[in-house]
Amino acid sequence: MSSPLQLTEGICLKLNSGEKDDETLWGSKPTLQFLSIKKVVANGGGGPNGDRYRIIISDGIHFLQAMLATQLNYLVEDGSISKNTVAVLEGMTCQYILEKRLVIILGLRVVQKESPKIGTPTPVPVTEAPPPPPQADATPTAAPTTAPPATSSSSGKSQTRPAGNRGGNPVYPIVALTPYQNNWRIKARVIQKSDIRTYSNQRGDGQFFSVTLMDDSGEIKGTAWNAVVEEFYEKLQENKVYFISKARVNLAKKKFSTITNDYELSLDRGTEIEECHDVDVPVIRYNFVNLEALNDLQKEAICDVIVIVKEAGELSDVNTKNNKTTQKRELLVVDNSGFSVRLTLWGKQAEQYNVPTGSVIAFRGLRVGDFQGRSLSLLSSGSMAVGPDIPEAHSLKGWYSDGGAEASFNSHSNSGLSVNSGKINRDEMRTVNDVKESQLGMSDKPDFFSTRATIMHIKNDNIMYPGCPTCNKKVTEDSSGWRCEKCDRSYEKPNYRYIISMAVGDYTGQMWLSGFNEVGDMLFGMTGNELRAIQEEDDQRANLIIQQAMCNMYNFACRASQHSFNDTHRVRYGIQKMQPVDYTTEARSLLELLHSPWAA
Repeated sequence: MSSPLQLTEGICLKLNSGEKDDETLWGSKPTLQFLSIKKVVANGGGGPNGDRYRIIISDGIHFLQAMLATQLNYLVEDGSISKNTVAVLEGMTCQYILEKRLVIILGLRVVQKESPKIGTPTPVPVTEAPPPPPQADATPTAAPTTAPPATSSSSGKSQTRPAGNRGGNPVYPIVALTPYQNNWRIKARVIQKSDIRTYSNQRGDGQFFSVTLMDDSGEIKGTAWNAVVEEFYEKLQENKVYFISKARVNLAKKKFSTITNDYELSLDRGTEIEECHDVDVPVIRYNFVNLEALNDLQKEAICDVIVIVKEAGELSDVNTKNNKTTQKRELLVVDNSGFSVRLTLWGKQAEQYNVPTGSVIAFRGLRVGDFQGRSLSLLSSGSMAVGPDIPEAHSLKGWYSDGGAEASFNSHSNSGLSVNSGKINRDEMRTVNDVKESQLGMSDKPDFFSTRATIMHIKNDNIMYPGCPTCNKKVTEDSSGWRCEKCDRSYEKPNYRYIISMAVGDYTGQMWLSGFNEVGDMLFGMTGNELRAIQEEDDQRANLIIQQAMCNMYNFACRASQHSFNDTHRVRYGIQKMQPVDYTTEARSLLELLHSPWAA
């Protein structure tokens, strides 16, 4: 019989009455048990940035209330922690709400997910706790009194205990900042700095720039305005650490920020900024997803990736919706999941990019798009680190050097056949009517299904396009040949690629499926170049080839996703994989079904 788990006895009393600046106490990493976990919905409704979890923590003798930092909400939501879980609290701080102390859990490590209740704990005795930090006599802007959320991380040293008084003001973790606290300091790393921008409104013209500040508890946006722009723009440098105080804490304008924090800082004349040269400073933290998992993320989701640069395109100019010109550069990136994705850099990041192919880059703040299945775009608030000194980078570089460079990579393109990401599930074949009645593809995430259907019609107008032999983008013919704007070069002849749109049906109904080059290769048994050559010589023969592809039955693995055009929402069914029906295999499958318990 295993010995019972040992909790850190007496720690609840100390957490309830100890000094806020006691570094030994808040960095002690006690082992505690969670007696209950309750969701607390923020005022005005829930949401990913508003909900919090209140936890009753016990040391076996006493228990008290604590709050889980928002960046750890996923531990409750994915079932990693629950009632009676025993865990080591690796990061803690405290906050005062209506002059009552509340412990904030900033980091934890699960020791045992399910455990019997340990001891017979009672509430901590009511004692006179130390008063909260002094507040200025000012009416704060309207905001909830709970700590703001912060982003999650997967790497970096954990150091979340409150620091002592430095320069007269306590050093607070970013996650604990609210408009109710005036005499505070934060120690934060600048992980991103925007360009200086201008604006014009009824009150006149002005300028501003923003920075993303990060410590071990989370992130917050800071914006400098007008008179202090020139001074602070030179002072605040990316990847350096600063003490910042006397900035205004305002409610975050979510429309202009992707940072997961309910607040943001306004840097003005009274703001004090001092560079920090301490050895123990916050390090950049990431929440990496591999490229294969991008299909599981919603369009417009924000993510971090660590990748190898396989190709880097040339810098090009594009016109924005505001009729302004900006620069962009496209990268082809890969990782050890075996997938490749197009990643776009914009503006200053695209212009200053100068990284050799084969380099490891860690990206923070990428927006997921659905171009060619899945694509990535680096936001202005995002950042990139070339060759970061983290375990994920060393592992990825080792894989690439040991043969990854020669591997073939899948893509998220709906062409799918070479991708082979779709799986035909014979046991869960859906009819056409079932697909439509189930409203597959109507949610924010794509749905996947298998179906068996016969090709009824193939659209033969615009069935292919002239593509670039290098990047597959559409090319145009001019006096010098076939020109690709992306590659900025001309070719003697294009590489014709299929764009397939076809109606398929079964005994319940009909629907339209779309596919790309590999679908056409399978349907017609020839490449786009070969069919194009036949069209130019004998158009009737080409039409006959297309007609002969009809009235054949296939098994399809499809992806259903919603698309918008001119404010009209439609579901598009893309082919991920297709196979001709093997009647011997299908008959054997039916025979097995007849001998199964289902037929008994």
